[in-house]
Amino acid sequence: MRGRVAFFGSPEFAVPSLRALAAAGYDIALVVTQPDRPAGRGGRMTPPAVKTAALELGLPLAQPESVKTPEFAAQLAGLALDAAVVAAYGKILPQRLLDIPRRGFVNVHASLLPRWRGASPITAAILAGDTITGVSIMQLVLKMDAGPVISRAEEPIRPDDTAGTLEARLAELGARELVRVLPGWLDGTLTAEPQDEAQATYCGLVRKEDGRLRAAMTAAEAERAVRAYDPWPGAFVLYRGEPLRIWRARVAEGPAAPAGTMRLLDGEPAIRFADGWVVLTEVQRPGGKRMPGRAFAAGERGRLEPTAGLA
Repeated sequence: MRGRVAFFGSPEFAVPSLRALAAAGYDIALVVTQPDRPAGRGGRMTPPAVKTAALELGLPLAQPESVKTPEFAAQLAGLALDAAVVAAYGKILPQRLLDIPRRGFVNVHASLLPRWRGASPITAAILAGDTITGVSIMQLVLKMDAGPVISRAEEPIRPDDTAGTLEARLAELGARELVRVLPGWLDGTLTAEPQDEAQATYCGLVRKEDGRLRAAMTAAEAERAVRAYDPWPGAFVLYRGEPLRIWRARVAEGPAAPAGTMRLLDGEPAIRFADGWVVLTEVQRPGGKRMPGRAFAAGERGRLEPTAGLA
C-alpha cells in the first residue's frame, strides 16, 4: 500500500480523484460524503456521486450530518491516517480534524490558486473571460482555499467551453495531478509554497437567480454567462412573462437599439445588450425540450416579443 488515507468529497467532480486513489493502490480507510438529499421534481432521495462510486469500489463509507462532533473526530483519529484528501466535499472542516492525519489534509481545487478561491471557480473563470485555468493541489487550512500550494496544472478554456465541459476535464486533471504528487507529499520530499495574498481573487456560491441575464452586460459577457451557467442554474431571460432558457448563443453584429430589444437576425432570435447583439442559437421553454433558435422563431411565426425581460 502507498499510504493510508481518508477521502472527503461529494459531487461528480470528486469521483475521478477517488477512483485514481483506489487504482493507485492507496489504502482508503474511509470515504466521507454528504447525506443523501431530495432532488428533482419528485424530491426523490438521491445519493451523492461519491457515495455511488465508493459503494462500487467496496470502500468504507460515512455520511455524517456534521463533521464537527467529537464522535466523528474520534472515528477519524482511530484510523491512523497518513493523510486525508478533499475534493469538493462541500462543508468547512474544523481544525481538530485538520490536525489528525500525519500529513494533514490535501485539497483538489479547480483553479490556479490564488485566483478564484471559493465555491464556484469554474463558473467564475468562464464569466471573467479567462483563457487559462487549471487545478491546484494544496494543503488545507482553516481559511478557505488559502493553504500553501503543493502543485498546479494548467488547462486551457476553450471558446465553446461550458461549466460542465470544463469541469469534466478539470476533474480528470485533478485526479492525475493528485496521484502524481501525493507520494512526494507523504514522504516529505515535496513541500508546499505559500500563496501570494495580494493576488487572491474570490468567488461565492452560484444562486439560481444569477442565471437571469442583465441589461448592463456587454454582448460578450452575456455569451460567457450562457456558457458559465450551463448546466446550472442555466442562463435565461423572461419571454412573455416566463423564463426562456438559453443553452447556446453567439455574439453578432446588428443595428443600434436599446438593451433588451428582441428581434430576428437572419432568421434567428437575438437580444440587444449594452454594446451589441447576442443570437440565441439554442433555447428551451418551461416544460419543453431544447430546440434551435430558428425553430423557436418559427413557432412564433416570426413575431417575437419586441423586448426580453432582463434583470
